Amino acid sequence: MSHGGPAVRHRGLQVGDLAMHVAETGNGDGPLVVLLHGFPETWWSWRHQLEPLAHAGFRVVAPDLRGYGETPSTGPFDIDTLATDVARLIEALTPGGRATVVGHDWGGAVAWHFAAHHPGRCEKLVVLNCPHPTRMQEALFKERAPKQLKSSWYMFFFQLPWVPEWVLTRDAGAFVARMIRGASVDRSRFGDDEVRPFLEGILRPGNARSMVGWYRAAFRATFKKSPPPPTIDSPTLLIWGEGDRALHHDVLIPGTERFVRRLTVERIAGAGHFVHAEAPERVNPLLLSFLRS
Repeated sequence: MSHGGPAVRHRGLQVGDLAMHVAETGNGDGPLVVLLHGFPETWWSWRHQLEPLAHAGFRVVAPDLRGYGETPSTGPFDIDTLATDVARLIEALTPGGRATVVGHDWGGAVAWHFAAHHPGRCEKLVVLNCPHPTRMQEALFKERAPKQLKSSWYMFFFQLPWVPEWVLTRDAGAFVARMIRGASVDRSRFGDDEVRPFLEGILRPGNARSMVGWYRAAFRATFKKSPPPPTIDSPTLLIWGEGDRALHHDVLIPGTERFVRRLTVERIAGAGHFVHAEAPERVNPLLLSFLRS
């Protein structure tokens, strides 16, 4: 799969026990920025950010996360393993070094956890349309926020055996295309050519089960007692498309400051869940300004 044009290089990188597929571009000696996609995406999620970040002098790496795209669909899929994958990726790219980690959706959840539990690896943190995992748990299981519970129906649906995988892959992934477009305010950014790489990714053998496996592992984890997460020291930027129908900013953003010492929140009106693809002309300047600061 090579949708990114000649400036984007693809290779496999051994990350612990995982042969991770990565797309990379930019200045090999520049500050490292690692871009973590969400569900149901791949590295192609960052198609509008790769070139601007590279032109600004950064070394940019966008992996297919565990069980997505061309990275093998081997578990486990718990958040500790997924965050450790990122720490090992950074070690493979810059031994002993640090990176700015940018995550959207599930990639944002991994980024939150990574920044809290691997602080020595995290230069800065950027999260797009993903609440802090503890804040999400509070909203769903402690506060039982009605609006958020209703919008999170799919998380409970994904706990069923085999049915979610069938829904996601039937008709060549048509449900996935509808889901991406339905989560957006302006659907013009999500034509067939834009969406096709995600359908190719979920149709690879084993991937649908792996991708749903992330949700199943997260659901199981909610029933285990765990200590409060460490406070994140890295400067953190939270970007939120206000038109997100699945994750409600008015429910999920307040309280985030309890988990982050240096937090900046930027809301983007008129854009939905996939804010970085729907409104890159507004997201990219915020991202570049924060990275350069």
